[in-house]
Amino acid sequence: MAKGSQLSQLKSALSHAGVTGNQQNGKKRKRVSSQEKDKEKRAAKLDEIHRKLNPFDVKVTKLKHEVGGRKVKGLTGKPSQSKQAGIEQRKKTLLVEYEEKGRAGGIVDRRFGENDPSMSVEERMLERFTKERQRTSRGAAFNLEDEDELTHYGQSLSKLDDFDTVGLHLDDEEDAGRMDPDIVAKTHFGGFSDDDEDDESAEPDRKKSKAEVMAEVMAKSKEHKLRRQMEREEGSNVRHELDQEFDSLRDLIYAPDPSASGSNSIPLGSAPKPIEVVPDDIDYDQRVRELAFDARAKPKDRTKTEEEVALAEKEALEKAERRRRKRMLGLDESDSEAEDGRSRKKRKQGGDDLDDDFDDGDAWDGIGAGLGDQIPTTTRKDEGEDDDEDSENEGEGDEEDDDDDDEHSDSGQEEEDSEVEGDHEALIGSTKPAKRKSKAPDKELPFTFACPATHEELLEILDDIEDKDVPTVVQRIRALYHTSLAPDNKFKLQTLTSVLIDHILYISSPPEPHFDLVSTLLPHLYALINAYPIQAAENFVQKLSLMHKNLKRGLSRGALDIQSKTWPGLSELTLLRIIGSTWPTSDMNHAVVSPARVLMGEYLGLGRVRSLADIASGLFLCTLLLQFEALSKRFVPEAVNFAINSVLHLAPHGYKNIPAVPGAFPVPDFRSELCKGLSLDSKKAKADVPKANLVALLVAAEPTDEGKLQLLGLAVDLLGRFADMYKGLDGFIELYEPLSEILLHIHERIRSGSLQTRLTSVTDTIRRLLKFAREARQPLLLQAHKPIPIATYIPKFETSKSSYLRRQDPDHERNEAAKLRSQYKQERKGAIRELRKDSRFLAGVEQKKQAEKDKMYNDSLKKVFGSIQTERAEEKAMEREKSREKKRSGRK
Repeated sequence: MAKGSQLSQLKSALSHAGVTGNQQNGKKRKRVSSQEKDKEKRAAKLDEIHRKLNPFDVKVTKLKHEVGGRKVKGLTGKPSQSKQAGIEQRKKTLLVEYEEKGRAGGIVDRRFGENDPSMSVEERMLERFTKERQRTSRGAAFNLEDEDELTHYGQSLSKLDDFDTVGLHLDDEEDAGRMDPDIVAKTHFGGFSDDDEDDESAEPDRKKSKAEVMAEVMAKSKEHKLRRQMEREEGSNVRHELDQEFDSLRDLIYAPDPSASGSNSIPLGSAPKPIEVVPDDIDYDQRVRELAFDARAKPKDRTKTEEEVALAEKEALEKAERRRRKRMLGLDESDSEAEDGRSRKKRKQGGDDLDDDFDDGDAWDGIGAGLGDQIPTTTRKDEGEDDDEDSENEGEGDEEDDDDDDEHSDSGQEEEDSEVEGDHEALIGSTKPAKRKSKAPDKELPFTFACPATHEELLEILDDIEDKDVPTVVQRIRALYHTSLAPDNKFKLQTLTSVLIDHILYISSPPEPHFDLVSTLLPHLYALINAYPIQAAENFVQKLSLMHKNLKRGLSRGALDIQSKTWPGLSELTLLRIIGSTWPTSDMNHAVVSPARVLMGEYLGLGRVRSLADIASGLFLCTLLLQFEALSKRFVPEAVNFAINSVLHLAPHGYKNIPAVPGAFPVPDFRSELCKGLSLDSKKAKADVPKANLVALLVAAEPTDEGKLQLLGLAVDLLGRFADMYKGLDGFIELYEPLSEILLHIHERIRSGSLQTRLTSVTDTIRRLLKFAREARQPLLLQAHKPIPIATYIPKFETSKSSYLRRQDPDHERNEAAKLRSQYKQERKGAIRELRKDSRFLAGVEQKKQAEKDKMYNDSLKKVFGSIQTERAEEKAMEREKSREKKRSGRK
């Protein structure tokens, strides 16, 4: 390419390519070849010249290492052309979508009344029907759009039967939609001639003119229209006749039953009385008025809230109590006591009455009013029954309240004496033993009771009430004193919780514990605890505190003293059992369960065995601890130690002293004077083991062989259950190896009986668990460190960086996954790049539109300013002219 400026280079390039140059005119002009006249080659030459003049249109990528004969894609590129191509493509696609972004559809709903909210649906349909009939009536003469007016009923001529003219008629079903051949021949442009002969040799008819054809079409259209009108009139006549006959049919349908007796019945053989015909308008109005008296659908009752349900239960109980009081006083059931102060009526006195059920006193003014004066005994009994029912849910709370009182009184004594001195305190203040009550057969259970504030009041309420009715009494007290009925009921129910706890401890105390009644009262106690957990927890903690004080007092007297109460009784065990079933025992720390767990551990660890009742109480505590730790699996060593000590006390064995016993667990009462009589003879140990009776074992004065068997079987079972629960402990081997030896030694002394079978099962289970624990245990090792690698000088090949090792993984699936990840990454980058280009393009379009708007706005402002300036210039010129005239005339 020639040197010089861009213009000189362009001229020389065009001249050299033959695009420009000196051309001869006229005949002297040289003939140009056809190839030079080709436009495509000319354009190619121009593009080549343009490309050579602008080297920035081509982008060349230099390779770091050139390899001969290798073809690499993408070495050269044309950024300007690709950019322009992308812009043109976006103008065709993206710009069109952008411009039509806010465009609405071009379909306009022109139906009559569609957008008129004042018209109903029926009015719209009626108006549309009217408009349609008007439109069709204007062009009815030339209307060929109706299907009924189409030639051959809209069917193709090719579907007509070719054999219609030879007498092969179709069936009725197949003939549907076909036309009579005569009609086709005579009326459908087939002749209009009376001649029936077909003369094939005859000359064809002349071709009809357009006017004649249209006249025939109009005639046939009018004929069909007239025919349809006649059919419509005939149908209306038939309907009118049916309407006329419907009155007589209705009279027959609604005629009175001739078989019915009465004045309205029609005797046999007589003609029915003619019914007066009522005009249609009067009959219609009468029927409309009758519809107004029809029963309408009633809405269902909504679900009542908890407060409404409680109020309804209370009102029902009060109503039932009023009726019961009336029956007691000899009043009629129908005589209702008015709330406005009117006196009630009494039934009349009969001749056989003894004047013992009539009363001239004042009228009864409500629940509780005058009950103490008129029938105090009945009132107290009724209240006692209600309190018993509340004790089902809240019995535990009552016991706690009584414990609170005991603790307050005990704290007063502790100010003077030591805390560990003094007599044993009962958990409840009532010392009256629980008796089974029998209600008189003619005695009716009251419906309303007073809410007891103390356990003594509850006992008064429950006096002469059977145990089976106590839950009903408690339920009625809870319904009468529901929290939503009065503000003070919440505090009454909280007090009732303490009273119920006291009552449960009262009925579970010896000599006749009523555990069946305790089971019926527990649901009510659970409900009250859920309603008031904080107050119930305080009551339980107070009871536990009193039990702990009693334990310390017993230990201060002497753990081996027979009179010291260092083990829990029936009522205390009942309280602990209720705690385990009421409160969550798997919590790390709980306000009620944690003190109860500590207290049971103190009983097992500090108490000394003196009798069979002590072993029974301790084994029951072990059972409770097993229940408490079923989920958390916390290790309680006191329970396992007491269970194996109970086995040593009861089972026959050959250990003479404490050093001979395997293991290192404490055995303080082994071979003591008090425990010598507890050992079971090996001959009597072969008998069947009955089920343990806790009440009999705790109350028994002297140990029996049957009781020893029961407790020994229970202790062996507890050891097996504890082994299954603690099998995951790290020290399980050290804990149960000596226990396994003791059980094997006892198993050798007992050769038959159910106890021997139970020992075999437990020992096998423990040995299997010990085997698994030994297999799972690994010896302690030094801390493992990663070895220090030896220095190497082998070159390291990285497959992730070297191009010739990339995607050469021997694992095919992993290689394909790497390819997919790489492809996804590339596609994602490309998509992001295209989206950025699209947004940049749209931003440029918006900028151009905004620039056009600004330009139009500035132009309009310039026009306005120009017109204002022109007017102002004219105004100033007029002012100057006026001033000149004034000067000329001498006026200034």
